[in-house]
Amino acid sequence: MALKITVIGTGYLGATHAAAMAELGFEVLGLDVVPEKIDLLRRGEVPMYEPGLDELLRRHVAGIEGSTGRLRFTMDWAEVGEFGDVHFVCVNTPQRHGEYACDMSYVDSAVASLAPHLKGPALVVGKSTVPVGSADRLAAYLAEHAPAGGDAELAWNPEFLREGFAVEDTLHPDRIVVGVRSERAEKLLREVYATPVEEGSPFVVTDFPTAELVKTSANSFLATKISFINAMAELCEATGGDVAKLAEAIGYDDRIGAKFLRAGIGFGGGCLPKDIRAFMARAGELGVDQALTFLREIDSINMRQRGRMVELTRQALGGGPFLGKRVAVLGATFKPDSDDVRDSPALNVAGQIHLQGGQVTVYDPKGMDNARRIFPTLGYADSALEAVRGADVVLHLTEWREFRELDPAELGEVVTERLVLDGRNALDAQAWRRAGWRYRAMGRPGA
Repeated sequence: MALKITVIGTGYLGATHAAAMAELGFEVLGLDVVPEKIDLLRRGEVPMYEPGLDELLRRHVAGIEGSTGRLRFTMDWAEVGEFGDVHFVCVNTPQRHGEYACDMSYVDSAVASLAPHLKGPALVVGKSTVPVGSADRLAAYLAEHAPAGGDAELAWNPEFLREGFAVEDTLHPDRIVVGVRSERAEKLLREVYATPVEEGSPFVVTDFPTAELVKTSANSFLATKISFINAMAELCEATGGDVAKLAEAIGYDDRIGAKFLRAGIGFGGGCLPKDIRAFMARAGELGVDQALTFLREIDSINMRQRGRMVELTRQALGGGPFLGKRVAVLGATFKPDSDDVRDSPALNVAGQIHLQGGQVTVYDPKGMDNARRIFPTLGYADSALEAVRGADVVLHLTEWREFRELDPAELGEVVTERLVLDGRNALDAQAWRRAGWRYRAMGRPGA
């Protein structure tokens, strides 16, 4: 008999996972506690921008003409417990307010709400990013509170989604990691992921602690690479070096690799910053905080980049106050191909300049509505051309393809000063200079 899958939590991770499981051929039931979100999903819509996700949903959501009907949504925990063989927990684990530690309340609540409805054999699979040790605690809770007792098992299966590539990463993952305690749990998860495994995705079986550590250690390593190259950018600024050429040269070393070595205003979003902070907090709780003290400097370098971009802008405008200066900001999201502005370096830089008296106008291809909610006092434009109109300086802060393909000559006709600062080292400097612009990028004072 074919497995039936439930997905608890239908935010960015959950909605993508539910749609992907339906695409892989499973009957799927998604649950959320927010009625507005359920209404959207039942129409085949999502409350965020993720390339390809709307189309994937509409291909499978029941009630949509031409769909397979394999994907439904509910707010009923009893229906979820009765329906599913495998229950994926995909709820949020934000940073605790005023602390570095992870807020586990959503995960705890999801497991507590599900447990009373597990009356027969079931596998609950955590995908949320949690502090190491959480799976042991949750497994004990399930065994105690589920009517099925020990037949209600837990497994941990961390997600490795990249915003902008989430659908591809779910359907064709570069690895699948499962923390399990029984052959039955491993067998069920091999059945769930049979298609990607057949396509060549590695299937890594571990214990609970290792599965939990994989996600946080991977994010910490990526954050380390980003902050390392940004530290090198500071040295290049002081010595006249070129951080882009430095990154190219060291990237040819296959022990290092070129990915995540583009200097700029740093990382943001809803994962990397809060994950490395939660990792540090958990290490402290375990009495091994010295093992991760380097992450404090990684975080510090990352946050420092935002202030450095503000100061680079000030110096480019003559070194005085921003009062009366018109600043165009290209980018609001923390990365391209997303509408996510959580902890966005681009929006943070725009906000700092605005608070210091600058007249800031922002344009982003997908993040405008979310940006307005966070910084309603900033100016917003409907296009890059309108954003730069009358600007004394143009800041490129999110590396959207649209911005890389802009015509510098066309933009030059409407600005007050042809001055562009590349906070992502992604624009074609020669093309902008040929169009009469002064071009400056972080870590490349002489480039």
